[in-house]
Amino acid sequence: MTAPVPNRRRPAPAERPTTLIIVIQLLLLCAAGVVALLDASSADWDPALFGLLLGFAIFSDLNGLDTPSRIRVSGSFLALVVAMVLLGGTPAALLGVATILTGWVRWRERPVYLVNNALTYAVFPLIGGILFQAVMDGTGLSSSDPTYYLLVFALFQFALATNFLMIASYGCYVERRPFSEKLRILPPVLPSELVSAMLAVGATFVYHHIGIVALGFFAVAMITFQYLLGALLLSQERAEELENRRRQLASFQVGMLSALLRTLDLRDQMTARHSAAVACYSRAIAQRTGLSGGDQELVHMAALLHDIGKFILPDRILKADVPLTDEDWMLIRRHPQQGARIAASLDGYGPVAEIILAHHERVDGKGYPLGLAGEEIPELARIISVADTADVMTARDSYRTPVSTREAIQELRRVSGRQLDACFVEIFIELLEARDVSFQQGAAADFESELALEGRIAAAASPSNGAGHLYVPEFGGSIRTRPASRERQPGGEAISARR
Repeated sequence: MTAPVPNRRRPAPAERPTTLIIVIQLLLLCAAGVVALLDASSADWDPALFGLLLGFAIFSDLNGLDTPSRIRVSGSFLALVVAMVLLGGTPAALLGVATILTGWVRWRERPVYLVNNALTYAVFPLIGGILFQAVMDGTGLSSSDPTYYLLVFALFQFALATNFLMIASYGCYVERRPFSEKLRILPPVLPSELVSAMLAVGATFVYHHIGIVALGFFAVAMITFQYLLGALLLSQERAEELENRRRQLASFQVGMLSALLRTLDLRDQMTARHSAAVACYSRAIAQRTGLSGGDQELVHMAALLHDIGKFILPDRILKADVPLTDEDWMLIRRHPQQGARIAASLDGYGPVAEIILAHHERVDGKGYPLGLAGEEIPELARIISVADTADVMTARDSYRTPVSTREAIQELRRVSGRQLDACFVEIFIELLEARDVSFQQGAAADFESELALEGRIAAAASPSNGAGHLYVPEFGGSIRTRPASRERQPGGEAISARR
């Protein structure tokens, strides 16, 4: 009989960096110091130029901007390249290490990164300065030769590549991440680095042809440019953050309103289906009328929410099949106002609230709650009135006995021009008779699919929204009315509806 193998906990990976790696880095830093001492005699120790570049590098790094996208805006690297060219490897290395140590006071990188940063900013300026001077000595180039400035440009690219390889490789080692992840940082910053390389060429040109005073003005201009660029990047980051928060709020509002309607549906099971049917009808009418995509989305959302004010109605009104009292009717007539108040309390839903408030108005002025007439009623509210009335007549779960599509068409035409807008009545009838829509059976309307909540929330989180895809409502402006140029058809008594 074989004994069971005991469970063994997998050993945790060793913490990085290891002591050995830290020791190796310190030894390399000492080696760089030795090389710098050996090269010091061949360097140009111009105190004014060294002080100017050191001051610029430290000031620029201390006042740099670390953006949320992990891009640091600083001119210290530019100062290092200029130091490699004008002073040599050892002064540039000293300048680099001093910048890192001073910058640590503000940025407070982890100590495991501080050693690597100091090593990196000692090595690439030292090697870059020595190589540049060797090429100059071997070729006999002078500052008046155009090839000299091409060499400065190439030196910048060499320094940038060496800096990236050393920093990124060590970061991948410590964080246990593939190098490919670090490579993704390069494409967005390459254009700005190209500009920095050209500025390095410009700085050396200014120094050789005008002098250190002009280079000082150049440094001041660079600091000003860095400040303005940092402010621009910060404002862009904040604008994107505000936009993301706005979209999150919009998705929350959509979800909250959906939850309210679902809660109402638990009390009155036909409400959600009815809201979906009215929304589908209303969008189709608006589309056939030729309204814009924004208006189609607006009428669709308002139709989904048009009965949200029913929260004020007690169950005896919502569920009872008994005749209603005058007091009951007074309560019912208040639900457009209550629904409008709920919608208006949400940012950007003012126009939706206007439509909800007016969806029980009549073109003859006998509706409620404001008694508006004709073109005083918002256009989209008149569309919803037609869709609402049609679904009440034909739905099997309505409080009244459903009628056939033909009977509903007859009734709609009978009250056209008095209760309902004649133009929208005829457009809706055209849709029914042409069988151009899939909603002829109102009972099949699905609130979830009409709400398309997942799509609205996904669009809310998306960085951009295309025109005509207004999944996240933010309805600005006022509700338009159409010109009063429609024929009014005579009719009998208006349809009486509890909705």
